[in-house]
Amino acid sequence: MPDAPPDLLLIHGACHGAWCWEATITALAALGLTARVIDLPACGSDPTPAAEVTLQTTAEAILTAVTTPTILVAHSAAGFPATLAAEIDPTKITALVYLTAWVPQAGRSLADMRRSFPDPPLRHAFRLSPDRLTFTFHPDRAAGVFFHDCPPETAAAALSRLTPQPLATQETALPSTLRAEALPRHYIRTTQDRAIPPALQTQMARGCTLTDLPTGHSPFLSAPEALAQRLADIARATL
Repeated sequence: MPDAPPDLLLIHGACHGAWCWEATITALAALGLTARVIDLPACGSDPTPAAEVTLQTTAEAILTAVTTPTILVAHSAAGFPATLAAEIDPTKITALVYLTAWVPQAGRSLADMRRSFPDPPLRHAFRLSPDRLTFTFHPDRAAGVFFHDCPPETAAAALSRLTPQPLATQETALPSTLRAEALPRHYIRTTQDRAIPPALQTQMARGCTLTDLPTGHSPFLSAPEALAQRLADIARATL
């Protein structure tokens, strides 16, 4: 009897929560795959105070959720804590999937990488909290950057559920990425992305198996069935 594919742990990006994967989980289940989700610390419905959140504690929360052989699927900013989780303990992580995600470079924070790209699309979208512990996205900018190819009602619902993101997770660099890079790594490039330009995704995907989805930044909302099929193909390729 053939081995079952590993579980998938779907990890949301900045200001999102486990809620964003609901349609993708349903589509994966129809394909016979088990997927789990978490709210990262201080995100979604997680009650952790933002002042207590670091990149390290966020990676540790991911590792706590990895109880069986698991493929980590990291969207956008989740590329950083997912990679750090693999650096800390790769023993149960069978592969890393970067879904239009930031792939860390040793010694550079996500903010460093974002600022170094010419005319970054999100430059004017951030709103920093007065205590400088969190940021949010301006709703007028977020709609067109993140959800432009989603049905209007889906985009509106997503905008209403965005929550403040702890800033420390994006201002911290990884000292090394060697253990993570030793794992099988896949990059799903979204070719209509307005948040992370496809050219930047291509740069970050070096060393990964690269495939494309013709969507914007949020395929879990705009094309969950197509995303689920791509993840199923990756999961079965690990057997």
